[in-house]
Amino acid sequence: MLQENPKIGENQPIIRQLDDGAINRIAAGEVVERPASAVKELIENAIDAGATRIEVAIADGGKTLIRVSDDGCGMSPDQLPLALSRHATSKIDGSDLLDIHTFGFRGEALPSLGAVGRLTITSRAAGQDAATVSVSGGAMGAVKPAALGGGTIVELRDLFFATPARLKFMRSDRAESQAIGDVVKRLAMAEPFIGFTLRDVSGGGEGRITFRADGESGDLFDALHGRLARILGAEFAENALRIDAEREGLRLIGYAALPTYSRGSNVAQYLFVNGRPVKDKLLVGALRAAYFDFLSRDRHPAAALFIDCDPQLVDVNVHPAKSEVRFRDPGMARGLIVSSLRHALAEAGHRASTTVAGATLGAMRPEVPAGRVYQMDRPSLGARIAGYQAQAPVHEPAPSHMPGFAEAGAGLSGRVFDSEEGPQGTDERAVEENPLGAARGQVHENYIIAQTADGMVIVDQHAAHERLVYERLKKQMTENGVAAQALLIPEIIELSEGDCARLLSVTDDLARFGLTIEPFGGTAVAVRETPAILGEINARAMILDILDELDDQGESLLVQAQVEAILSRVACHGSIRSGRRMRADEMNALLREMEATPHSGQCNHGRPTYVELKLADIERLFGRT
Repeated sequence: MLQENPKIGENQPIIRQLDDGAINRIAAGEVVERPASAVKELIENAIDAGATRIEVAIADGGKTLIRVSDDGCGMSPDQLPLALSRHATSKIDGSDLLDIHTFGFRGEALPSLGAVGRLTITSRAAGQDAATVSVSGGAMGAVKPAALGGGTIVELRDLFFATPARLKFMRSDRAESQAIGDVVKRLAMAEPFIGFTLRDVSGGGEGRITFRADGESGDLFDALHGRLARILGAEFAENALRIDAEREGLRLIGYAALPTYSRGSNVAQYLFVNGRPVKDKLLVGALRAAYFDFLSRDRHPAAALFIDCDPQLVDVNVHPAKSEVRFRDPGMARGLIVSSLRHALAEAGHRASTTVAGATLGAMRPEVPAGRVYQMDRPSLGARIAGYQAQAPVHEPAPSHMPGFAEAGAGLSGRVFDSEEGPQGTDERAVEENPLGAARGQVHENYIIAQTADGMVIVDQHAAHERLVYERLKKQMTENGVAAQALLIPEIIELSEGDCARLLSVTDDLARFGLTIEPFGGTAVAVRETPAILGEINARAMILDILDELDDQGESLLVQAQVEAILSRVACHGSIRSGRRMRADEMNALLREMEATPHSGQCNHGRPTYVELKLADIERLFGRT
C-alpha cells in the first residue's frame, strides 16, 4: 500500500443519492452477467406469461441481438412503461417473499436490460391494441401503436453498449452462443409442455435453427422422458431410471442414469427446484453421495432431477440470479435424493447400460462381404432342436489317417454340456427364463459366454464375483456395524473455533463408521476410537482431510470411502481369480447370483461386469440381415 488510507481524503466524504441510470446499471451488473443471463430472464418472463411456444433469435452470440417471442398473455399499452420501471412486477404483491410461484419476482430484469442496451418491447393482450415502447441506455421513449397478433416480442440490441467496459469481458461469439443454448435447454427441461426454438440469425435473414423442441404430450413422466431424450440424447433416455419419491412435503421426480452410463465431468447433471434450474452445492453433493459406491472418483453420474415443494419450504431470494436456493430443512432434501437414487439403483439389479454393448459392437471390425448375402428366416426353437439332433456326429470309427469330428469333439468343443444332452431340457429353460441365460463356455479362463433368449452375454468372471463379494461384505457391515478400535491414549487435536464446531456437527455420521470424536474443552477434540479395519492410521491427518471435505462439499465421505475401499480390496482378493477354469454349474451359479444381487451390473470401480449382445446385432456383424 503506497498510502495509508487511499480512499479517505482530507475533506469529509459526502453521501449522495445515485441517479436512476446509475442504479439500473449497477443492478444490471448483478442480474445480467452475459448474454445468456439476458436470455434466461426473458424466457422466464415468457413462461410466467403462460406461453406455449417460445422462440429465441440471437446474432453474434447475443451481443448484437437477442429477440424472444412468445404467445403468452401479453401486456396492455398502459402497462408497458410500468414494466420498464424498477421493482415493478405482476408476479408478487410484496406481502410474502417466501410464497413465490413464478420464475421472476424482483422486477429488475427489463429495466436492467434497458439500462445497458437498446431494448424494445412489443406486446398485445387479449382484447387490447398492440403497442411498442423502446428504451436505450436507460432513456425511455413514448409508447406507440404496433402490429402484432398476440403475445410479446422483446428485442435487445447492442448489449452493454452503455457500459463498454463490460464488453471486454465477453467471450467469443461461439462460447456465448453455447452458453445461451445451455440456458434454453435447461429451461426446456423444466417445461416439457412448452415448445422452444433457438435460432441463430447472425448475418441476417432467417438464420438457422440450432435447437428445437416441440411441446410434449401425455402425462408428466412421458413428457419429461421425451424432452430429455430430445435434449440429452436417446442413449440417456434408454439408460435412465425413473425417480418418483416423496417425503414430508418434498417430492423428487426425474431420471437418473445407470452407473455404467457415466460421464467424465458433471456436465450432464441438471437440478431443478420448483421448476427453477439451480446449481446448488447441497443438491450436487447429494447426487454425488448417491452414486458414491458405484463410480470411481474420475467419473460423474448423469441425472435430471426435479424437487417440488411448497414455496414456504424453500427460499429462492438468496441470489440475484436465483441460481441458488436455501431449504428450510436441507437435511431432508439431501436425504430424499440419496435414498431415492440408491433405491432406484438397487431395483435396477444387474442391469447395465446399453452403451456398453454399443461400444463392444463398435470395437468389432467384421470383414465386408463381397456380395449380397441372402439369409433365411431364423428357425423356431423346435426346428433348431431337431436340427441339432440331425447334425449330431455319428459315433463310427474314422480312418486312422483322418480323425473324425466325434473323436476331436471333446477337445475342441466350447460347450459346457455333453453333446448327447443337446441344448434342450433344463439348460434350454435357463436360456429362456433367466435374463443372463445359461453358460455355454469359458474363454481365456476369464470370460463366461452365456446364451440368452435373444442374444448372448459375455461376463467378466472376476469383476462380477468381486462385486458380489463386496455387496455381501457391505451387507454384513450394515447389519453388524463397523468395529471400532479404542486408542490407548486418545489423540488430542487443536482446531479453530469454526473447524471444531463443523467437525462436532457430524460426529454421529462418523461414529457409524467407527470414528469416535469427543469435545476436549475449548476448541480441541479427542479422537478416542478409529475404524479397526483401517489398522493404524494418522488420526490428525484424517481429521484435517475430513474438515477439508466439509469445507469444500458440505459433507464428508472420507471415512466411509476408506472403510469401503478396504472392503473392496478384501472382495477383490476373495473373488474368483482370472485364469481359473470354472465348471458349468459354477458359471451358472454365478449368473444366477448376479441376477439376484443389486448393482451387479458394474464392478467396484464402475466398470461393467458383463456385455449383452442381441442376436440381431451379431447377425448384422456377419451381414446376415
